[in-house]
Amino acid sequence: MSHNKATAIGFSAVLMWALLALLTIGSEPVPPFLLNAICFAIGGSIGLVWTARNGFHLLKTISWKVYAFGTIGLFGYHFLYFTAFRVSPTAETGLIAYLWPLFIVLFSGLLPGEKLRLPQLLGAAVAFAGAALIILGGGTESGFSTTGMILAFGCALTWSVYSVISRRLGTVPTESVTIFCLASAALSLIAHLALEETLWPTGTAGWLSVLLLGIGPVGAAFFTWDIGMKRGDIQLLGVASYAAPLLSTLALIIAGKAEASWAILAAAILITSGALIASRKAS
Repeated sequence: MSHNKATAIGFSAVLMWALLALLTIGSEPVPPFLLNAICFAIGGSIGLVWTARNGFHLLKTISWKVYAFGTIGLFGYHFLYFTAFRVSPTAETGLIAYLWPLFIVLFSGLLPGEKLRLPQLLGAAVAFAGAALIILGGGTESGFSTTGMILAFGCALTWSVYSVISRRLGTVPTESVTIFCLASAALSLIAHLALEETLWPTGTAGWLSVLLLGIGPVGAAFFTWDIGMKRGDIQLLGVASYAAPLLSTLALIIAGKAEASWAILAAAILITSGALIASRKAS
């Protein structure tokens, strides 16, 4: 697989994550961890079908340490994310949680064969400013919480470290994500039983939203992201990930769940500019 093709496949995860907010709204009133458990189970089932092509014996060749790492990455990120918003449901929490693309760009400089260049740093900063316009413009009712901010920071750190270390696991087949998903589904179910009341989707639209979440944003996206992190341009993908909150907002506008504004236009310009700057390789 070529470097550019892997990067394009990785970016498909960003496109799928752009539908996360819209489909999550459609899945109400399902609580977060139950939703996670269902979606990860669907994603893991898709992975089983994919893995069957080459045989399940492939999963036996992968170290339990890799499975533990991947499960901590996927489940840990979502656990910290949901808990952060439960403690501090503010726009600032969302902004701190969305530091992970910037961290990916910064941490990628520590990888063998990678070099942190000025265009990538500048592009990440410009794109982050665009994402900040989107996230902070949303506004929320609840107040600041130091605990929530710490959890959000831990959430961003968890996903960025998971993504960057995935690069070091380049020889590990992407089929391993199947076990990551299934294990995360089991842990999410435990968290749901311990922390939440069971509420199921309402109507056909609700169940369809849950199904699409499991197929895409909380399913196939983790497989395509794994390919991008292992074989694509990790720095460009980090910057391009800032398109997710913008595309997510646009999806909500198209669906009639949000209103267009000048802030969204400005964010689009900043995020696009950041991605273009980051795509330039320093001489």
